[in-house]
Amino acid sequence: MTIPENTATAAVRSSYYPASRVAVSGLFLLNGTFMGAWAPKIPEFASRLSLSESQLGLMIVCFGIGSLILMPLAGILIAHVGTSRAVRGATIAFIPTMLLLSLAPSIWTGAIAIFLFGGLTGAMDIAMNANAVEVEKSMRRAIMSSCHAFWSLGAFIGATTGGYLIETIGVLEHAGLLTVLALAGLAAVWTSILHDRPHPAETRQKVRLPMSPLPWLIGIMALFTMIPEGSILDWGALYMRDELGASLALSGFAFGAFSATMAIMRFAGDHVRDRFGAVRTLRVSTVLAIIGMVIAGFAPNAYIAMTGFAICGIGISNMVPIAFSAAGNLPGFAQGVALSVTTVMGYSGSLFAPSSIGFIAEHTSFGWVFSVLPVLLLVVLLLSKHAVHADVHERH
Repeated sequence: MTIPENTATAAVRSSYYPASRVAVSGLFLLNGTFMGAWAPKIPEFASRLSLSESQLGLMIVCFGIGSLILMPLAGILIAHVGTSRAVRGATIAFIPTMLLLSLAPSIWTGAIAIFLFGGLTGAMDIAMNANAVEVEKSMRRAIMSSCHAFWSLGAFIGATTGGYLIETIGVLEHAGLLTVLALAGLAAVWTSILHDRPHPAETRQKVRLPMSPLPWLIGIMALFTMIPEGSILDWGALYMRDELGASLALSGFAFGAFSATMAIMRFAGDHVRDRFGAVRTLRVSTVLAIIGMVIAGFAPNAYIAMTGFAICGIGISNMVPIAFSAAGNLPGFAQGVALSVTTVMGYSGSLFAPSSIGFIAEHTSFGWVFSVLPVLLLVVLLLSKHAVHADVHERH
């Protein structure tokens, strides 16, 4: 009996895009949209609370502290109740934070709101990455890169619509609209989130900081990947404008070129990893990131630097997803704990390293910094063999 072509095609699509994959991709999109929408809110938040630049800097530190405190707690929660319960709880708690940021009337309430915003986005981040690992296991194929691509897409949507909506409908109305849409989106995917339980082979005694070096080595891979990524985000435009003579409009393309190639390659990254394996994909990606960063650091003009950042985006795009998949699949660790170690180490690089890089650049130059950062990527290359744990499709 021959299966009709349209029926066979639908079966392939449903197996490649099961409801659980659509659901976790939607959670990444939701989280990214909120993070993108935060960027155009920052000036209004600062003016409403009469914050100086240094006070705003301290507020952003509160965001980072919240993330670093609640991320490990989310990992412990996942180990006890599984990823599906953890991601549902974290998302429900996270969604109202945009309203809290918009309603905060004082510096202290603003600090609490931004602490919760940073902490709960971090907790949701851990939980949705852990759930994506479970979906990878159930599908026996890579999906992590495309999940991160949906996060990038959400951040783009949130950032590009946020300013317009704040101007046209108001600050509180913008936050209310986001909250309602997020709740509707969560309700739509609620029953499709992959249901799992703590793995029976993992005892509660293992819910502690890992003593084995492996999660920490993979954490170093994530950290040394996210420091260059955060540096391009925070300092790429300033480098092109101040040191390469780019116009204000052109300097914005520093991160634009990087993020565009990153988003495109993240949608393609799962196919590449399934075809060539995580180790080879990570190694080629790291070499491309090194080449791109060196080109940007030694660029004689803004256009060459922009090309370097674009190549770097191609390379870095799939490095963090591979590290997260590897950490989430490490055998012998409580579910979520190894992943939380890697995620906390990685995000600490993007949260705190750029300020140190700004200090170093004041005494040297951004060109010098960008040309030295590839040393960190060389360490990732040396540790790349540990990415083999990301190849879940080969497991039985």
